[in-house]
Amino acid sequence: MPNLTIRVGDLNFTARWEADAPRTVEAVRRLLPMRSQLIHCRWSGEGTWIPLGDLQTGVGYEHHTSHPAPGQLLIYTGDLSECEILFPYGACAFSSKLGQLAGNHFATLEADEGWRDRLREVGRRALWDGAQQIEIQEAG
Repeated sequence: MPNLTIRVGDLNFTARWEADAPRTVEAVRRLLPMRSQLIHCRWSGEGTWIPLGDLQTGVGYEHHTSHPAPGQLLIYTGDLSECEILFPYGACAFSSKLGQLAGNHFATLEADEGWRDRLREVGRRALWDGAQQIEIQEAG
């Protein structure tokens, strides 16, 4: 059973929380449901992100990485750069104008039929059509 439903325009995904990031999961749960804009990354490669500005999660680093696989959702807690959620759709090396960053891996998209094609389409739309509406909420 999925923990999250994610909708980007007409593209739908489900995801599971990461057991190795319990404090981060709790911090993200407090932000839900989330409705925002998903924009293409400037420095990180094939990824999109949700800017969260000066939000303070109080979590610090937990189950963090700089090289997420497609579909691994990260939250950067904002000590060097602004707080954000990273939504990678391909090869990604998480960074900002200040250099390499590490974000907490809090959820992973479920590998259902066609998920990779839909994920690549998210990236294509954000790159070529601009910001996309995204909605993240707990399933159920």
